[in-house]
Amino acid sequence: MARTRYITAEGEQALREELRFLWKEKRPEVTQAVREAAAQGDRSENAEYIYGKKQLREIDRRVRFLTKRLDELTVVDRLPDDRGKVFFGAWVTIENEGGDESTYRLVGPDEFDLSRGYLSIDSPMARALLGKRIDDEVGVRTPDGWNHVVITSIHYEPLTPDK
Repeated sequence: MARTRYITAEGEQALREELRFLWKEKRPEVTQAVREAAAQGDRSENAEYIYGKKQLREIDRRVRFLTKRLDELTVVDRLPDDRGKVFFGAWVTIENEGGDESTYRLVGPDEFDLSRGYLSIDSPMARALLGKRIDDEVGVRTPDGWNHVVITSIHYEPLTPDK
C-alpha cells in the first residue's frame, strides 16, 4: 500500500531539520573521521575506516530518502471546513468497550509516534475514524479480533508551527 503524502507543517519542519543535520553536520563529521582513519594505513583491517564508510552509506541513504520524500509530500496547513468530523490533523478521543479513553492525533506516516499520541493516517484505526463524528461507533479489526470504540471528542489545533 502506498503511503499517504500528507504531513503537518511541524512534521515537515522536523524532516527538513533532520536532513539539514545529516547533510551539514553529521556527514562532514563522519567524512573527517573516515579521512583520519584512512591516513592510518591499511584500510582492510581498520575498524574505524570500515565503520565510518558504513555510516556514510547509511547517512547518504537517509539523505536520498528524505530529499525524495520531501519533494512528494503535501503540507496540510489549513483546518477543514467541517470541524465536527474527523479529518487529517484532528485530535480524536475514543472510548473502548471497557470505558478506557485514548486520544490520538491523525498525522502523516512520516511523523507517527504513539508515545506522543500521533497515529498514522494510514493505520487501520485512523482510516476507520476518518469522516466520523462525535458519538459515532467505529469497528476496527485488530490482531486480537474486532475492536469497537466510540468517538467522544474531536478537536483541531492550528496546523502550522509557531514561529
